[in-house]
Amino acid sequence: MRIQRAGERYPGGDPATGVETRHAFSFGPHYDPDNLRFGSLIACNEERLAPGAGFDEHPHGHTEIVTWVVEGELTHRDSTGRATLVRAGDLQHLSAASGVRHVERNDGDAPLTFVQMWLAPLSFDGEPAYEVVRGHGGDLAYEVPGATLRVHRPEKDERTPLPDGDFVYVHVTRGTVRVGTEDLAPGDAARATDEKGLTLLATGGAEVLVWEMRRAGQGVSGGSLLLAAQDLGRGAGAPPAPRARAADS
Repeated sequence: MRIQRAGERYPGGDPATGVETRHAFSFGPHYDPDNLRFGSLIACNEERLAPGAGFDEHPHGHTEIVTWVVEGELTHRDSTGRATLVRAGDLQHLSAASGVRHVERNDGDAPLTFVQMWLAPLSFDGEPAYEVVRGHGGDLAYEVPGATLRVHRPEKDERTPLPDGDFVYVHVTRGTVRVGTEDLAPGDAARATDEKGLTLLATGGAEVLVWEMRRAGQGVSGGSLLLAAQDLGRGAGAPPAPRARAADS
């Protein structure tokens, strides 16, 4: 099992414009050939946007984009005409398919924190699709092609079994937990490959995102992973330079 601490993430964004980003995987100028992906997961970005800050319209293609809002409100607009306010505890899924453009901003009065995760798709066909699952306060399981995201909110001392998947990725958004012998805090992540019988112990009230993914031959095509990784390397799927806060404009 590999542990990545919050402080080991690659810094990004532009704090001067109110955007702070921490990348778990090789991204843009932070090229690391040994950290391109884990399973079908090719990005796991922690984003913090000050009021009025955000990303102007930018493109995505051949990517499943799943966003979990930790606190605040995320304004989403895209080239299909959708305009949505995604609140804390909501899950947003944008399937970019052959191509879509979108805007992500914090138009609220409070700080915004969200985790955005990109996965390689199973196919390159189809039209862009969009869905928001509104928060309900409990645990959540959400399927994307080739993978399942589970959101757990255990109380202190509660144990949660982790899936016996080919690839299991654990990201802590709140509180503290223990996976195996490793203690994890907010922003920490664990990557487990072919491990069985792992459990998550909450050492304090917590919120944890858990991805279960299958191997390429069992659902995620190698071609999809290659194309998505190439897009990241070219910067084709990366947001543009952060837009300044309205107050600074």
